[in-house]
Amino acid sequence: MLRSALPSTMKIFAHSRWDAVPVLSGIAHTLYLVALFVLFPRLPWWSLPILGLIYSVSISWNINGIAHNFIHNPYFTWKPANRAFSWLLSVTMGFSQQFYDLVHHRHHQGNSDHRDENGDTVDWLSIYRHGEDGEAESPWTYTFFGYFRDDPKVIFNEIKRRNPFNAYWGCFEIASWVILVILGFIFQWKFMLFFFPCYYFGHCLSYLNGYFLHYGGNPDVPLAWGVSSYNKLYNWFWFYNGYHAEHHFKPKQHWTKMVALHLQIREEQRKAGVRVIKPPHALGFLDPDLPKRGDSIPPREEAAAGA
Repeated sequence: MLRSALPSTMKIFAHSRWDAVPVLSGIAHTLYLVALFVLFPRLPWWSLPILGLIYSVSISWNINGIAHNFIHNPYFTWKPANRAFSWLLSVTMGFSQQFYDLVHHRHHQGNSDHRDENGDTVDWLSIYRHGEDGEAESPWTYTFFGYFRDDPKVIFNEIKRRNPFNAYWGCFEIASWVILVILGFIFQWKFMLFFFPCYYFGHCLSYLNGYFLHYGGNPDVPLAWGVSSYNKLYNWFWFYNGYHAEHHFKPKQHWTKMVALHLQIREEQRKAGVRVIKPPHALGFLDPDLPKRGDSIPPREEAAAGA
């Protein structure tokens, strides 16, 4: 009976055995949060800012690396395992992986597009969505206000239209996190007061990372939709999230094959004017060649000619 419920093949990972690395990393992230909760009463006060910052950074690391790659190439051959991992990511980072899936697919439909004649964008995460005069908005408003801009009702209805089960699974993920938060306040309210600023800051870091994944990119040229960073240490730890122009050009490319894709299309990228920054994306504001916001993209006429 049990054997019939398990995958019909011994193959665990759907795309690559290397996916064991992000899966184990995601589990480690969860265990880190659990350990922080359990050990909190015995931790010295001076260690809390350090440990809290690690949790904050790890949220952005997970969203932009583990959870992001999971959206494009679900790790497991067995669907219940993918559901379980989606739930684990959700309760660890305090958001629904299913809702993230929908928002991120909208991101790839619009590719950080300009506002249309009605002032709207296909991509809800577009850096131009809340900008003025066709420019990207400030990275700081994008970073610190982005968390509050999602409309769960709109996201739910859009998912429900496509797949009702996924919509309700997303609600289950959110409800699970809310229940855990309530239990956290019951058993250790001081920890929760420490947790929430770290949680919010972690999501802000993710938006900061997301901003510079596209700032200076060209929404009108497919090869140049994203901005890339080839910093080796960053890509090793962030599961090759730095190859972002490549990723937007070919979203289903597995994270282990991003370097090969880059080598294959780099001459075409050069001709298309793909922007490359030196630091990791979260530190994109430190790039020595950072354009001013008014100069962050070429004029539309020029872009159309280049396409």
